[in-house]
Parts: sequence; structure tokens; C-alpha cells
Amino acid sequence: MSDINQAGSAEEHQAPGALVEWEQRVAGYGGEPPFVEEPEYGSPIVLALKDAAIAAGIAAALFLFFIGFRTDINLGGLELTTRWQAFGISIVAVFVGRLAFRMLFWGSRQKGGRSLATRAIESRKGTPLSEHFARHSGKVGAFALAAAIVYPIVILWAFPLKDKQFIDLGILVLTYIMLGWGLNIVVGLAGLLDLGYVAFYAVGAYSFALFAQYFDVGFWFALPVAGLLAACWGIILGFPVLRLRGDYLAIVTLAFGEIIRIVLLNWYTFTGGPDGISGIPDPTFFGLAFARGDDNLPGLLGLKYDSAYKQAYFFYIILLLAMITNFVTMRLRKLPLGRAWEALREDEIACRSLGINTTNTKLTAFAIGAMFGGFAGSFFATRQGFISPESFTFMESALILAIVVLGGLGSQMGVVIASIVMIGGFELFRDLAEYRMLIFGLLMVIIMVWRPRGLIATRDPSAILKQRQSISADMVAQGEGH
Repeated sequence: MSDINQAGSAEEHQAPGALVEWEQRVAGYGGEPPFVEEPEYGSPIVLALKDAAIAAGIAAALFLFFIGFRTDINLGGLELTTRWQAFGISIVAVFVGRLAFRMLFWGSRQKGGRSLATRAIESRKGTPLSEHFARHSGKVGAFALAAAIVYPIVILWAFPLKDKQFIDLGILVLTYIMLGWGLNIVVGLAGLLDLGYVAFYAVGAYSFALFAQYFDVGFWFALPVAGLLAACWGIILGFPVLRLRGDYLAIVTLAFGEIIRIVLLNWYTFTGGPDGISGIPDPTFFGLAFARGDDNLPGLLGLKYDSAYKQAYFFYIILLLAMITNFVTMRLRKLPLGRAWEALREDEIACRSLGINTTNTKLTAFAIGAMFGGFAGSFFATRQGFISPESFTFMESALILAIVVLGGLGSQMGVVIASIVMIGGFELFRDLAEYRMLIFGLLMVIIMVWRPRGLIATRDPSAILKQRQSISADMVAQGEGH
């Protein structure tokens, strides 16, 4: 106690500016190196041009062998061709893009200068994008659901020649929306980085395919079984990684996904190995199949058989499964389990200090997220009619994780928007096969620069105090606040 009094008296006898100088020095060494940014002097345009020229030079060195030269296989061997026009266009694009980025977002650092985008954002009045969606989430969700319900009907009526293609694209988007919502439980709500989510997708697909092959069961019977088996594998994955966090957890989940794929690939006598499993039955409608014949559903309804109707039926099945996933997730977020997930995401040590069982919390997150992945995998098997280990590679996990991150961790609507943009964007650039991944990566970089926390970033807890209320003095004495 005497030491504290002596330290307090020493601070009182310090020079007037000594304490302030010491605080400034501590604040300066509090960040990542370099602790204090060196100001850039000179004309903002000159600095931007210099920076853009450096970026263009680096791009030229990288693109020389990727774009400038190309090798093709001919009868006599490899043939080397050059593409200097595409090489020059790519360098000019990098220069212009870097210059625009520097002028709009960085601005001048001289004498407290601000970029044009910064001044525009500061002058803009209103609430952030995430708050707008949170405020009108009910209306936006109802509109999105109504649009999804009428989507196959509009496609069948307006695009009779391309109806199957567009409906199949909608099925693919809804499948990734469901997978994104399932992974959002693990990554967005519980804060556990999972790079092997495709393993549960594969477990669900192979569960239905193997049940149909060996026991001759239908889709609706095997669907809950596939989800339960995937949930069991989620618990099996959860036990070894209970003490891991961050990068270590990501590495273990990545290894788990590869283990599942390699087992499916090498267990030839049971899973078919690289040959896969074919002849997976289609889902029925109360025992009636979508097939030709008077005894099947189109014949009983007096309709001419059209495979587009079958595609529409698949669309409504995955829409129903996706809405169940969304409903269960939103209900769980408001329960004590969902609040425990959010507490675990924010601070695991504080979560443990509050008496929350972090072991059960992590296991439930892995199990429930894996269950929805299993449901999606079972639907994937019946939609494709054929599955193989090549459909469940690491790139699928990376794509699903990118949808969750770009949409916004914890945001259901963000996953929907990101799935539409990313999966639909792949189809838009299908004709540009050589530059497809390049454009895709560029769009991802732009989104992460523009919205680093995702399109709709929301980390607000599900249970919050809407307004401050006065409390009694005895509660204040126990540590409560106003």
C-alpha cells in the first residue's frame, strides 16, 4: 500500500508534460510495426502515378509467363505462342485500377488529406448497410422467398427453350445457400474456422447413395439418416479439436476433409472408388415418380411429360430444405445455445469464465452445421444421379467458406447475396474460360477492400438490451451499470 502511495506522489511531482509524453510514447508503440507511418510528401497525383507504375511493373513480371506466352499440345509436341495484346491489356488494366484505387481510397497523406471516397462516406448521412438490412430483414426475406417461389413458374413461361438451364442454375444457387447457412453456424456464429466442411457434404451424399444401392430405400427415408450420420461425423471431428483455435483448427479440419475424400476414393469395394456410384433414385411425390407413363405423376395429372417439370420439383425440394435450415438457425440464435455460440466467438476465455461449457458448445456447433451439410449432400446425390469423390474436393470447402466470409459472418441474407453473386457470376463468365478465375479473384479482392467484414457485416449479439433502464442501488453495488 505504501508503494502505491509513493508511486502516486511521484506522479504528482512530475513535470506537467511528462505524463502526457509518456502516454503518447506508449500509444505510439502499441500497434504493429511500423508503429508510426511516415508521411508522404509531394503531389497526390505524382504519388498515385508512381504507385500505379510500380504495380504495373510487378504485374508485367507476373503475367509474362501466365498471359504473354502460351503452350498448346499438338501432334509434333508442344507449340509456343505469344499473346502480347492480352498481356498489354492486363498491364494497362492493373495500372488504371491501381491508380483509381489510390486516388479514391487512399488520397493524400500530406497534412491530413483525405481521399475522395473517405470524404464521400463521411458526408453521407444515414445508417450502415447492415443496419438497413437488420431493420428491414423481415420485408427483404419475405420478398426473397416470394421471388424464389415464383422463379420456376416465370422461367417455364418466359424461357421455354432454356427453362431447364435456368432452373438448374437456381437449384445450384439454393444448394450453396443451404451449405453457406450450415457453415455459418460453425464459422459465423461459433467463430470456429472450418476448412473441411465439404466432408459432411460428402458423408450425406454417400449415405443416401449407399442406402439406395444396398437397401433400396428412397430419398425421403434416407434424408434424415444422412443428416444424422453427418452430425455424428461432426461430433467425431469436434472431439480432437476442442483445444484448438485459429490456424491450428483450420489445418485439422482441412486434413479431416481430405481424409474423408481419400477414404471414399480408395475404399473401392464399398464406395466404388473413383468410379463412383450411379443409378441413384429420384425423389418421389407421395410415392409417385416424375417419369413417363400413365401410372406416374404427370400421367395422373393429365400433363405431357417434360423434364423441366422434374427440375422445378427439385427446385422446390432444395428451397424447402434451405428454408428449414434458415428457420432452425434463426431460432437457435435466440436460444441460450445460440447466445453461447456468440459468446464463444467473441472470447472463449470469457465464455469459460461465465460458466459456459465450451466443450458442448463447440460440439453442438459442429454437429448442427454438419447435419445441414449432410442434408444438402443427400439432395446433391439425388439431383445428380451419380456421385464420385471428385465432387468433394477442397475447392468446394473454399468456395462455401468464401460465400460465408464475403456475405458477412453471421449474416443469413449476406450468404444469400454472396451465393447469387458468386455462383451466378461463374455462369456469366463461362464464355471467358481463360479469364474466369482471374475475374473471380479480382471481384473478391474488390469486395474485401470495399467491405472488409463482408457485404452485410453483423456481429451484434442476438440478445441485446433495447433501451437503458434505471436499476436499484443494490444492483449497482453488485457491479451492474445504468
